[in-house]
Amino acid sequence: MSRIGKMPITVPAGVEVTIEDGNLVTVKGPKGTLTSKFHHDMIIKQEGAVITVSRPDEEHAHKSLHGLTRTLLHNMIVGVDKGFSKELEVNGVGYRAAKEDKKLVLNVGYSHPVTMEEIDGITIEVPAPNKIVISGIDKQKVGQFAANVRGKRPPEPYKGKGIKYSTEVLHLKEGKAGGKK
Repeated sequence: MSRIGKMPITVPAGVEVTIEDGNLVTVKGPKGTLTSKFHHDMIIKQEGAVITVSRPDEEHAHKSLHGLTRTLLHNMIVGVDKGFSKELEVNGVGYRAAKEDKKLVLNVGYSHPVTMEEIDGITIEVPAPNKIVISGIDKQKVGQFAANVRGKRPPEPYKGKGIKYSTEVLHLKEGKAGGKK
């Protein structure tokens, strides 16, 4: 049995979950609404404020989908209740971030500023020139957008200049060692 898949999901107060035919799940909460269609073989049941996910048999594909379905459903519920956010840091001399209207403008060592448009379901905040906070209700969108921002200038391995997650730990390399005799 899947350790993650068999865990029940408790629905917090203020969040409404509707399960329709074909495993179409809609979750409404104070922050918004998310809808997702899950695999038709997974069995999603709601009993009061508890949702359980089970699988029809011990087939390998069903075992794989069991934990995945439960985790995706849990992320939807947490997203509409509390939301998700990723924090990025901009490190480097002259490197900075700014927000203009719905665009994120990055000056990260290129000859031109890099601009990124804010997408639906994502909000960008720049509380300081070296800090970017990306938040939203869809965990996948938040993570993908944060990865796209980081990808514009990933941290380099010698001085750590670039854009990194605030929780990311960089292992810096040593520079050239030889030369003097």
